[in-house]
Amino acid sequence: MKPSLIEILACPVCKAGLTLTPHTSYGDEIASGELRCLKCSEVYQIKDGIPELLPPKYRDRPAATLPGGN
Repeated sequence: MKPSLIEILACPVCKAGLTLTPHTSYGDEIASGELRCLKCSEVYQIKDGIPELLPPKYRDRPAATLPGGN
């Protein structure tokens, strides 16, 4: 994930802005870390450079049961 993406990302729960805490970076890419909502304090992980922005109620469900899933 590029750090500049933080400017356009929003919390999927309350739509507030997010803060970025990188854990591992490679050049200008963040490989792992976390995004935290400025309003509701929900935490979203960054794994393998991909921010996982699923709301908490959908995190542990199989893909087929998610809205829009097949």
